[in-house]
Amino acid sequence: MLDVRRLQVLRAVVSSGSVTAAAAHLGYTPSAVSQQIGVLEKEAGIALLERFGRGVRPTAAGRLLTEHAAVIARQVAEAETALADLRAGRTGHISVRYFATAGADLVAPALARFRVEHPRVRVELRIADGAPDEDADLTLVVRPRSGGPGTPGDGLRLVHLLDDPYRAVLPKGHPLAVRRTAVDLAELAAEPWVGSERPGPCLDAVMDACAAAGFTPAIAVECEEYATAQGFVAAGLGVSLIPLMGLGSRHPNVVVRKVRGPEPVRAIHAAVRESSLSLPAVQGLLTALRQV
Repeated sequence: MLDVRRLQVLRAVVSSGSVTAAAAHLGYTPSAVSQQIGVLEKEAGIALLERFGRGVRPTAAGRLLTEHAAVIARQVAEAETALADLRAGRTGHISVRYFATAGADLVAPALARFRVEHPRVRVELRIADGAPDEDADLTLVVRPRSGGPGTPGDGLRLVHLLDDPYRAVLPKGHPLAVRRTAVDLAELAAEPWVGSERPGPCLDAVMDACAAAGFTPAIAVECEEYATAQGFVAAGLGVSLIPLMGLGSRHPNVVVRKVRGPEPVRAIHAAVRESSLSLPAVQGLLTALRQV
């Protein structure tokens, strides 16, 4: 295989027309340059230079390799520039996975803020089920706040972004909503419930809070979508707990109240690839997510 550095030595000799001039330009001794050319000729299996007057000139093979050496030098320079831009966060590609309710209120405004600072970085967004994706640079995941962040998987690190508290969603005119800004969680114990979460960390946050309040909710309607859950509540089929981030669009026939004693909270984290944490662009996106 031809040595790239020796090709650049050949290019310098051909450009300058002599071994001595090339050595002065490269900071080598003439004997070192001659030695490099000799090794390159052995690698190529053909003569690359011939004497011409007081200097040298390339053979047909020498001209061919000199042309390729120029292309290689240009490509290496382009690669170095691209790498410097990537290290500085000016360019690059970030793959992001997010769960549905994080899209409008968290991901969209964070990405808009990020693009102001990093306009040349391409962000690939795909919706996911909330489980860490080891192939993505960053995945938004949910963990129960009381249970700690847990282990996201090999090669991933959890970065806490925010706590998303749950709110009580009641039918309009419900006695607990009249002239009150908050309800005690235990006051919902005797109510039929509209379940708004599928099994997982979000449901765990709700069930753990109910257990701390001394009861297990009686699920009258199972539902795994927040807007639909509000519809069931509005129809008078039960009460529900929905995270604040899931209440961006509210049904006109429900009321929303804070919950206390205790307040259920789900913790939103970014599961970030360890190898991506050092990239300025990824750090910039994490900063934007925190700011939003």
